[in-house]
Amino acid sequence: MGLEFGNLARVRHVITYSLSPFEQRAFPNYFSKGILNAWRRFSSQFFRVAPPFIIGYMIYSWGTEEFERLKRKNPADYANDE
Repeated sequence: MGLEFGNLARVRHVITYSLSPFEQRAFPNYFSKGILNAWRRFSSQFFRVAPPFIIGYMIYSWGTEEFERLKRKNPADYANDE
């Protein structure tokens, strides 16, 4: 096998390898391409995702307000009580 590609070793049919931390790039092109790519993906999906959430929130808020309104007693029913 030799000492190539991160010191490959063969131990009982199990191949292990390691790479030097100096050979790895944790965030390659993150600032030059990653942020622009994230914005492109966000803006392309925004109009597919946002309208259902907005409509759902409007229905939820209307339902909550309607429930609170219907839960109150009608003051006209108790106008003649003494």
